[in-house]
Parts: sequence; structure tokens; C-alpha cells
Amino acid sequence: MIQLATSAGDHRTLIMSLFGVFVLATLGITLWAGRSTRDASDFYAGGRGFTGFQNGLAISGDYMSAASFLGITGAIALSGYDGFLYSIGFLVAWLVALLLVAEPLRNSGRYTMADVLAFRMRQRPVRTAAGISTIVVSIFYLLAQMVGAGSLVALLLGAQGDAAKRWVIVAVGALMVLYVVIGGMKGTTWVQIIKAVLLILGAGLMTVLVLAKFHFNLSELLGSAAKASGSGDKFLQPGLKYGTNGTTKLNFLSLGIALVLGTAALPHILVRFYTVPTARTARKSVLWSIGIIGVFYLMTLALGFGAAALVGRKALAADKSGNTAAPLLAEHLGGGAGTTGGAVLLAVISAVAFATILAVVAGLTLASSSSFAHDLYANVIRRGKATEKEEVASAKFAAVAIGAVAILLSIFADKLNAAALVALAFAVAASANLPTLLYSLFWKRFNTTGAVASTYAGLITSVGLVVFSPVVSGNAKALIPGSNFDWFPLENPGLVSIPVGFLAGVIGTYLSKEKADPAKYAELEVRSLTGLGAH
Repeated sequence: MIQLATSAGDHRTLIMSLFGVFVLATLGITLWAGRSTRDASDFYAGGRGFTGFQNGLAISGDYMSAASFLGITGAIALSGYDGFLYSIGFLVAWLVALLLVAEPLRNSGRYTMADVLAFRMRQRPVRTAAGISTIVVSIFYLLAQMVGAGSLVALLLGAQGDAAKRWVIVAVGALMVLYVVIGGMKGTTWVQIIKAVLLILGAGLMTVLVLAKFHFNLSELLGSAAKASGSGDKFLQPGLKYGTNGTTKLNFLSLGIALVLGTAALPHILVRFYTVPTARTARKSVLWSIGIIGVFYLMTLALGFGAAALVGRKALAADKSGNTAAPLLAEHLGGGAGTTGGAVLLAVISAVAFATILAVVAGLTLASSSSFAHDLYANVIRRGKATEKEEVASAKFAAVAIGAVAILLSIFADKLNAAALVALAFAVAASANLPTLLYSLFWKRFNTTGAVASTYAGLITSVGLVVFSPVVSGNAKALIPGSNFDWFPLENPGLVSIPVGFLAGVIGTYLSKEKADPAKYAELEVRSLTGLGAH
């Protein structure tokens, strides 16, 4: 880490110039998009004018976050095969989104997930639960991006120490709020598209350079990584991180379930299905994104094992979270510390990573502020009497408030791996959002009591177990390292909280005396399958 900071210090002007160019360019796009944002449809859904390919790129941009680029590369570099499980889980999860959610959601809703849930149930309790859940999931996901930003930018700009990281986090938070408040969905989507292209090109360049070092022989790359890791052949086999005892095996199972089921319930991904004109285009979006994301996650294999082989265990271990593995690898591939080539590639890849962070945090902030304005403010507080202008204004105020909360929490989470933090967001989404969404679309008897019970039970259980897990206390890398109340042994709560969410929906439905409206369910079924009456 010291070596990386030294090299960055020698070429700080170049690094700051690249960062500045990107920030100015994206702010320009945001201002341009802001001028064409006239009503709620423009702010929430970008006017529903994006093509399948454009939206596929934007979904990819939302999904390929700092956790993917920095966190997964670091996880593979430090844990080998077990780290690559993140890539597999993130990719396989898209099949659930494609087969179960994308088309019915686009046909049934308008701006947010709660539009689908409230279609055949009582508006206020369902929208309140869905709005709270959306904001909590988004804040968990925001933590991962802000942590990545703090580690990366403070290091590159030579700003050492916790205070410097905090100022970087504040700056990133301010930028993400600007993107949302000025550009809305149009501005955020175009930033996502540009960022996705830059990330694929940057990761592709690094992948080619890594493979060239090993004569494009994957076996040679893997063998060198295993040798340099200090773990030998165990580095290439299951169990280095998740197979040491019964708890770590359960951790792996919990992580896998959360990753596979969480994608289909992430608020910032779900709102992307509303930015296209038809359900058919929504399906095309997911197909494009699967291809783009699939290529990217295959490249993380080369990047992670390349970092293990070329950078070495000692340099990687200097940052226990692993979040600097990709920048360290870029510097090595460019010629090493102190070289112009190393500094140039380091600056380019770091600027791409920074672009990734800015784009994803903007998408998350937009999803959560939209849910507050459309679900909580317009339909719960104002009981459907708010004008579109008032609704959009409340979304902008919410963006500022949510950004402030994310900044505050991120300051204390800088020691955690970005990919692990994102996995927590997936677990909360799969526990609180997915059961309610699937029951609403596919279970005729499901009612308001079941929806509220499912959402709150999944949300409270998942967040509660995280609070009492090793992520928050009990070890040096925890959120509160000096304390010890980690009675729940698993780092990811999905194994327990996801079944709780599904079970609570069933219990709440059967215990309630409320009868579901069969006519409303039939209407929702027709709309979700055909698109008839969709906005």
C-alpha cells in the first residue's frame, strides 16, 4: 500500500487530471439531462425512452459496482477459489431476475416496486413497508460503494489517515446527490452507460495484459497464483475461506442464497425495468446485461488470480479488505511502482473505478429517494393528493437526506470488504422484498397482512442478525472493533432471514381475516403476463 501511494504521489497531477475530466464530463451530461427532465415520468423513469441495449448497459453499470471491480478482485486475490464464488453468485442470480421478475414487474408497475405490491392491496401499509425496505437496502449497498471510494481515492491522492478518507467519502456523497437532484433518471442512466463501457474496456485491457504475462495459458496463471499465495494447491480448491469449519460452511451457503435471490429484489435494479417502453424491451435489457455482466465476471477471474500471482501476498495483505488489489495490479502491469507506465495505467484504472462508484451511488440514491417520494410522501403522507411537482421536489430533498445518512455510516465501515458489504444488501433485499414481490405476482390468496408481515419480518430479521454478527463486532475488521456482541455466528444472515421472510408472508396471510380480491388478482395476472394497461 505504501508503494502504491508513493507511485501515485509521483504522478499525482496526472491522476487528479483524469479524475477531474471524468467528474466534469459526467456533470455536463447530468446538466444536459436535467434540462429535459420536465415531469415525474422523466425524473423517475427517464421518459421510458431507452432502448433494450442502452438499458442493458445501464443495468450492467448499476450492477458492476465497486464491489464487483474492487471487492471481488480482492476477494479472489486473497481467498482464491472461494473468492470467485462471489462472481458466480452475482452472475447466476440474473437468471432469477430474468425468469421471474423483469417482465411482470415492467407490466404491472409504474415507478417503484411498491406499485406492484399496492395494486391489489391496501395502499398505505404496503407502500410504507416497501418504502422503508427500499431505503434500508439502498443504504447497505451505498456503504459498499462509499467504502471503496474512501480506500481508493484517499490512497491515490496521497491523503493518508482516517480523516482523509472521511473527506473523500463526503465529496463522493455530494457528487451523487448532485447527479440525482439535477439529472434524475435520464442523467443517472447516461452516466451508467458511459461507466459500463469504461469498466468493460478497462477490465478488458487489464485481462489481456495479465494473460499476456502468462502466454495466454490459464493453467500457468493459476499455478503461479497458487504458488505466490502461500497456500499452494489449497488456493485453487474450495474451503480456503469457507470450508475451515461448520460455521464457515454455513457462511458460504448463506452467501450463495443471498446472492442468487437478492438480485431480483434490489431496488436500484428493479426501477431500471421502468425506463423502457415495453416489457419486451425489458426482457432484451436483461439479456444484454447478462451478456455484458457475464463477460465482466469472467474477467475478474484473470484479474483476481493475476493480482495474486503478480502483486504478491505481502503487498495484497497490507490492505486486509483487499479493495486495492485491482489498482495494485494495474500499477504492476504498467511497469511497476515509480514508472510512468505504471502511473498511467494506475490512474486510468482508478479513474474507471471512481466512475463505477459515482454511477452506482447515484443509481442507489435515485431508487431510494424515488421510493420515499412516490410511496411514502405522495401515497402515504399526502394520500395521493400530491402534485407531480411536489413529488419530484420531495424526491430531491430525500436524496440529500439519504446521502447524508450514507456518508455518516460509511465513515465507520472503511475496514470492511466492499463485496462482503454488498452481499449484506443482497441478503436484506432477498429477505424483505423478494417474498412479497413473488407472492403478490403469483399467489392469489396473498393479502395486505401477509405483505406487511413478510416485508417487516424479513427486514427486521436480516438487519437484526447483521447487527449481532461478526460484521459489526467481535474482531479487528468489524464495524465496531472494540466491542463484542456477535452472538450470531454467520457473517451473512440470508440462510435464516430469507426463509423467515417467506414464512411470515404465509403465516400473515392465513392468520388474517382479510379476503384477497380475486378480480384484482386476475387483473394483475393479465397485466403482468400481457402488458395490457401497463404505463
